[in-house]
Amino acid sequence: MGVVKSYEEINEKIQQGKVVVITAEEMTQIVKDRGTKYAAQEVDIVTTGTFAPMCSSGAFVNFGHTQPPIKAHRVWLNDVPAYAGLAAVDFYIGATEPSVDDPLNKIHPGLFQYGGGHVIHDLVSGKPVRLKAEGYGTDCYPNRFVEKTVYLKDLPNAVLCNPRNAYQNYNCAVNLSSKTIYTYMGVLKPKLGNANYSTSGCLSPLLNDPYYKTIGLGTRIFLGGGVGYVVWHGTQHNPGVPRNEKGVPRAPAGTLMLLGDLKQMQPRWLVGVSILGYGCSLAVGVGIPIPILNEEMAYYTGVGDEDIVTQVKDYSFTETEPLGEVSYAELKRGVIKVMGKEVPTVPLSSYIRAKEIAESLKTWIKEGRFFLGKPQELLPCSTET
Repeated sequence: MGVVKSYEEINEKIQQGKVVVITAEEMTQIVKDRGTKYAAQEVDIVTTGTFAPMCSSGAFVNFGHTQPPIKAHRVWLNDVPAYAGLAAVDFYIGATEPSVDDPLNKIHPGLFQYGGGHVIHDLVSGKPVRLKAEGYGTDCYPNRFVEKTVYLKDLPNAVLCNPRNAYQNYNCAVNLSSKTIYTYMGVLKPKLGNANYSTSGCLSPLLNDPYYKTIGLGTRIFLGGGVGYVVWHGTQHNPGVPRNEKGVPRAPAGTLMLLGDLKQMQPRWLVGVSILGYGCSLAVGVGIPIPILNEEMAYYTGVGDEDIVTQVKDYSFTETEPLGEVSYAELKRGVIKVMGKEVPTVPLSSYIRAKEIAESLKTWIKEGRFFLGKPQELLPCSTET
């Protein structure tokens, strides 16, 4: 009989201080040197990490009832509009919402210097944020205007709720046209001047569990420097893409909807981002512990950068089909070959920060400050969601 472990057994080992936890980068080497059977016997948990711009992010906030009370119809934080169509003093601030006076791309390329992601960063940093709210007035909510300075610590509730994070693989972006283009994958120089990518490779959470055998509703994670949870599959979740012999998707596939208490989080792991010519965003730190329940999970977490491939896509739409396929080992070397030309590569995600997240999560678990959350329902592994 092969190695079989349960969540309960691993959590008991955490409680007793006997758990063996390593990062995905370390697991890759162990599996390569000693094999999956040894790895499954010796290792209990593998930690992962990623840190990159994740546009589909934001926060639900309750700013507390006023005297007299207001039913907020419109809300702004530091002049960034929030969505107030929830309840009297609840709103959602989206990471990509620009400030009201932003010139956008009227002067191209726009700078997008401040938006929803920057507001979230300021809140988590403990900075004062100016809140304005307008109401249309009702008998029970007669107030029509509120303006005040708020701090995160004083807000009744603030919850980071990100509809689509931690993309399982993503395209490598290039530009075949004769002019510079400005995209969510960064600035792309003309005529294959550069190739941008945005995944942490062997450390990336969903690439260490390609078929979502341990990740689902209730999985406890590192989110923005605090503890968060997977609450559903993310928008655009598309697990049905072609995969290689290791089970790794060869194109963008699974995504996660994530939730956590904003008051626990840290500004180092939630950073407002300005993407030239494209818009505002939020760089989010995410780390997921992968329990080694059996030899199969040891195999999946042993994935290396040479095993992970992605498609090279032309973001100028000169060509609609992929221009080729490259591994993350090639991308991380700094140069890939596309259509016979050597093209320098640029990461949008931070591998150094991803390693720091995986190490932090490893420390939390070893010190007994973080236990596995057993998923109540696993992520869908087909396109029939």
